[in-house]
Amino acid sequence: MDSALLLLFLWALMGMVSLQSSERCPERLQEQERRKLCPRSCRSDKDCASKRQCLCDGQCGLSCVAPGRTCPWPLPLSETSEVRLLSPSPTFSALLEVRCRPGFTSPSSGSDVTVRRCQGDRQWSGDELICTETRSPERTSARMCSLPTEVTDTFSIHGDTSVGSSIHYSCLSGAGIVGTSENFCQENRTWLFPHPTCKRLFCQPPQEVKQGYVVAVQKAEYEVGFDIHYLCRKNYLLDGPQKITCLSNGSWSASPPHCRARCVIPAERSRVVIGGIKRWPFDITDAVVPHGENVTFFCKHPRKHCSFTAAQTCFDGKLQTPACYLEPTWLQYKLFPHRLVSEIEACEPGDVE
Repeated sequence: MDSALLLLFLWALMGMVSLQSSERCPERLQEQERRKLCPRSCRSDKDCASKRQCLCDGQCGLSCVAPGRTCPWPLPLSETSEVRLLSPSPTFSALLEVRCRPGFTSPSSGSDVTVRRCQGDRQWSGDELICTETRSPERTSARMCSLPTEVTDTFSIHGDTSVGSSIHYSCLSGAGIVGTSENFCQENRTWLFPHPTCKRLFCQPPQEVKQGYVVAVQKAEYEVGFDIHYLCRKNYLLDGPQKITCLSNGSWSASPPHCRARCVIPAERSRVVIGGIKRWPFDITDAVVPHGENVTFFCKHPRKHCSFTAAQTCFDGKLQTPACYLEPTWLQYKLFPHRLVSEIEACEPGDVE
């Protein structure tokens, strides 16, 4: 790997760390580039929703990204180039090396090798490496055995397809091979054995979801491409994928979701802010909020007659008041409603430490 690729590799590793300063990450592109959609911009993890972090997403700059999301892998086999994953898994910020095969070159890019990075939009950065043949096409094709598209779409091929050489098959789906796993290119440019096939895999029944329903026909095993839908009971919110699909490798496209419970607002005699609106809890149906909802409470300054706010988030039926919050007494609520902490003047920004 040359010095330019090494620098690119180090830059990509830095993208896995949540950056706190835009000086360490490129500015977000404003032009209408090929990547027209970038994740939400941010400055820190606090600007992002749960399960997302403020990470450097290449030319998108600091963006709210789910670190566990993956890019397509493995990629379809190419006769002109070969790919190699430089990272343990194809997750966000992973690196992928694309190199022209021997006898091919990339005159348009100026280099026969490039490194692409897994971005926040689940795509590999940059353009595909276009490799063209440097030798005579007639001479090359005359000494090679061809591989049908259905074979290259089904198998990962290792080896050389030239006359006198051999190749090895491995199923892209991870399934076992039916037939011979090795083949030889003969002098007449035909393969010695018929191409093998891959065993058909099935998915096992997925896990049940508490407080939820599985919308599918109950089976002992499910065919590839079969979809399962999930619904939650009343008053529960779906947290995760609403649909999962049986993949060709015998696994489901995602883990089952969760059905999260609503939270009772732990305040009775003080107004709170929900969805940007200041309201009394008893004015909200059943005085509950859905999973993931932010509730802002009012706290009194310890030395001044003013209030400041503190927010808490409902998570699966649990919503706690912040440590600074004090529930008004019944007498305070009835006799001096205008003196409640939620009703007094807000503190100046400099007053809150």
